[in-house]
Amino acid sequence: MHNSPEFDVLIIGGGAAGLSCALVIGSALEKPFAKDKKAGIILHQKASHLNSALLNNVFGIPPGTKGSDLLKEGANHLKNLYHEMEQIPGEKVKEIREVEDRFKVITNRNEYFSKSIVVAIGYTSPFRISGLEDYLIPHKKAKISKNRLQLKNEDHLVKPGLYVAGTLAGWRSQYSIATGSGAAVATDILTEWNDGAHTKVHDKLS
Repeated sequence: MHNSPEFDVLIIGGGAAGLSCALVIGSALEKPFAKDKKAGIILHQKASHLNSALLNNVFGIPPGTKGSDLLKEGANHLKNLYHEMEQIPGEKVKEIREVEDRFKVITNRNEYFSKSIVVAIGYTSPFRISGLEDYLIPHKKAKISKNRLQLKNEDHLVKPGLYVAGTLAGWRSQYSIATGSGAAVATDILTEWNDGAHTKVHDKLS
């Protein structure tokens, strides 16, 4: 047996799609169907396009909000409200391997195993995570001159246990689209954990 940390789901990338996915999954970890699940996010944010973004046209976000501030606020939001979602900061994923019935995620510092993974990094070329080459194709919704990439997928699913979210899933680079993509993946994973019963997480005023 290996001694590396093991997860039921591990999200790779702490940008809009990754954080959105983590927040929705984190909000469900106290539900009966998820009480024994271990979830984490490798919170690499340096390459996120949000670092240079100024958000003026996003519903629910005050105009003039800096994307770099949202990255920090999102990580704090996740930590303060859903601390069961383990945050792994300061690491960069180098390789993903399939090992028996799970995935091995190798970073510049550690190795992790997870039954499911969500790849939510950007769509920039060259693609810097080895092990996913077989799924890489030219991005279908970006200018050819930009040389953007995506992972082949059907409704965010690349293959069983391997999800992709945000621009790397083939969506356009728009903040609200990326967050929606991440949330959609989260509800797909929660549905799987909940024995296929379609699952979403809503909080309501009492």
